[in-house]
Amino acid sequence: MKHATLYAISVRILNGRLRLLALLGALFLWGCYPVTDISYSIPQDSSTNQWLIEFKTGSDKVQLTMRYSRQRDGGFGFSNTGFEISPDQLIGLTREQAMSPGTHVQFQLKRDAGTFNFDGWFKEGNGAGHFTFTPSTSFATELNRQGYGTPTSEQLLSLAINDVGFGLINELNAQGYERPTLEQLVRLGNHGVRLEYVQGLKSLGYSLKSIELLVKMKDHGVSVNFIRELAALGFSNLSPEELIRTKDHGVNAKFINDFAVAGYGRLPLDDWITLKDHGISIRFVAELEPFGYVHLPLDQLRRMKDHGVNAAFVQELKQLGYSGLSVEDLIRLKDHGVNGAFIQELKQAGYTGVPIEQLIRLKDHGVNAAFIQKMKERGYSDLTLDEYVRLRDRGTRE
Repeated sequence: MKHATLYAISVRILNGRLRLLALLGALFLWGCYPVTDISYSIPQDSSTNQWLIEFKTGSDKVQLTMRYSRQRDGGFGFSNTGFEISPDQLIGLTREQAMSPGTHVQFQLKRDAGTFNFDGWFKEGNGAGHFTFTPSTSFATELNRQGYGTPTSEQLLSLAINDVGFGLINELNAQGYERPTLEQLVRLGNHGVRLEYVQGLKSLGYSLKSIELLVKMKDHGVSVNFIRELAALGFSNLSPEELIRTKDHGVNAKFINDFAVAGYGRLPLDDWITLKDHGISIRFVAELEPFGYVHLPLDQLRRMKDHGVNAAFVQELKQLGYSGLSVEDLIRLKDHGVNGAFIQELKQAGYTGVPIEQLIRLKDHGVNAAFIQKMKERGYSDLTLDEYVRLRDRGTRE
């Protein structure tokens, strides 16, 4: 009888929502399992390499996470890699096993660079265990024959985990990309460049030729879907640099479409980037509408945002009787520091309905309710606001 093995609880964030998923927290008692037809070669200590798999409801793919040791700076450390994969690539694992109330499993994942052999336990769609990796000597020999040099075991592991094989190599060659070095092949995989990504870019007219530019596009999140959605809005044939800039600034099809639904017409891409940079969202626009600021020109929206004029500021002014102000008046009040608290204190001091120009003048000259009260205590009572301003200007101290 094998000793019990304890697998940790894994917490995962899925689809932008916090979900706590207990992958496995049970104590597994492994008995004497029947011999399988999977052959194992163990060049590593399997206890250092762990796997987790989640069968997600309604998805035709599963989430595979692998934790493994690898050489770093003269020593060893741990890396974690997670990706979605079709279940039919997991040779020897059936859906019945995965969804069982609890069973021991052994299965394989074969890649050009080598084979992963998995051993562990599945229960109700969640599995965990250990794995070993067997490098492919034929793959290493062929890479060397093609002039890439002989890959190390570490490089073969990276290439296999990231599914970098002859499919990707041949596609790059067919599209006329510069010939990558072995180190660049590893880098492509580590940065998430897959065969499907390169083929998808080509289908949209992007054969970049440059390996580094390909990596840069992927690193900045320029996906095939991102390019396709922008093209559907009329922003087609953008250069790789334009795509990267657009993505970096957070402009996407949803951002543009939200403004289109609100009645804003087509703008050059640079204008959308400018709006995003200034923090103008469709929510900012919608919050102003109840106060009568409907379909404002985008330039006015930008200026309001830049000067800190928002719905909360407009609301506090409205509550004190200042409604229907022009955008310029709102900006001037904000710039001069006139806010609801300032006006409310004047009101409590007996000054109501003070014109905007006078409010600004009072603020600029440092005349507030506290100053007026001090002056009244010193005998300066029954003065107009303009007289208090002159009093302040003459240097009367509080």
